[in-house]
Amino acid sequence: MFLLHTYDMGLIVQKFGGSSVADAEGMKRVAARIVATKRAGNQVVVVVSAMGDTTDELIDLANQITPMPTGRELDMLLTAGERISMALLAMAISNLGHEARSFTGSQAGVITDSAHGRARIIDVTPGRIQEALKEGAIAIVAGFQGISQDTKDITTLGRGGSDTTAVALAAALDADVCEIYTDVDGVFSADPRVVQQARKLKSVTYEEMLELAASGAKVLHLRCVEYARRFELPIHVRSSFSTNEGTWVVKNHPEGGTMEKAIIAGIAHDKSEAKITIVGVPDRTGVAARIFQAIADSDINIDMIVQNVSAAATGLTDISFTLPKSEGGDATAVLQKIQGEVGFKSIQYDDQIGKISLVGAGMRSHPGVTATFFAAMSEAGVNIEMISTSEIRISIICRATDVERGVKAAHTAFELDADSPEAVVYGGSGR
Repeated sequence: MFLLHTYDMGLIVQKFGGSSVADAEGMKRVAARIVATKRAGNQVVVVVSAMGDTTDELIDLANQITPMPTGRELDMLLTAGERISMALLAMAISNLGHEARSFTGSQAGVITDSAHGRARIIDVTPGRIQEALKEGAIAIVAGFQGISQDTKDITTLGRGGSDTTAVALAAALDADVCEIYTDVDGVFSADPRVVQQARKLKSVTYEEMLELAASGAKVLHLRCVEYARRFELPIHVRSSFSTNEGTWVVKNHPEGGTMEKAIIAGIAHDKSEAKITIVGVPDRTGVAARIFQAIADSDINIDMIVQNVSAAATGLTDISFTLPKSEGGDATAVLQKIQGEVGFKSIQYDDQIGKISLVGAGMRSHPGVTATFFAAMSEAGVNIEMISTSEIRISIICRATDVERGVKAAHTAFELDADSPEAVVYGGSGR
């Protein structure tokens, strides 16, 4: 069982996002926090992101040079952001009288596949990190990057890569906890930018956090939570701008935890998806398989799928699915290529949708959750276009303009509102 307020002296991995190290003052504040953890008797490994908007600025710069930079060179460019952060942070710690050594992802032993821009971690061999810790130093590791096992090229891990680096390192080092520092005080029952009365959660389970992350909650990335669950590594999500205790992400809620009897852990929303409807699809064996195989072959991620009952008179049906807006153009092009082969009538594309998701392990033993949710949507005037469920999640698709109203209505309906606003957003991005 983990401790909520203190750690036994041990090995702690800390990750600081771009908003925490956005400028020199931020670097100094983070350095002081790291040194305080070290002085408490812990071994400390730190994973750091690029400063502020550095990564976006480097991408913009590359696009000014060429509209299609090669994956290898783009990765080489983007990893410079974290290298700047790690060196400056090591200097700031040294200034406080403690030894710090900075390491790139490859030096830290983060070994990946060779998919540039979205590499996956295959293994972590942290020999140099262990050596630094043994000699009493604080190890600073550049997040978001690794080295390809096959080509030996530098790779980047894609969105949420620094979170994933931190959890992977913590697992490889058998750390006691992985602290993810961000610009909010933890995981809330809804986005505090939308619901002012959002309540900070003391704990969420891995499965609840996976559903929240997959449904649009941006505090932790999906891959990072998957990794933590695999190794049963506790994550402590907290703010780098305050000393408040944050939210623990663990296998099970602790005995006596306030979330133990809660039905709903939180409500997530997402406006980054689009909906494609394939109209007039012949309702015969193998047609849906052909459509989704073509989508899969193009490496396009699909979220929700709904197929209507076929019309008896025509034998035709409609299939709708949601996907990231960024992949909408590619998916439409793929479907147009197989239209003649499959024989459907037309494609409709809608990028003005939003998703609202209700998440909580307590749903399993509480009937009536769906009815309460749908009643709240009805009273708020939110029209439901698609529905998807898992054992601990209910998601709906609605108009993008209705999302915030729907989130607030559901939050109130399930009595999640705090008596007074608890959330403070110290930085800007929530990461």
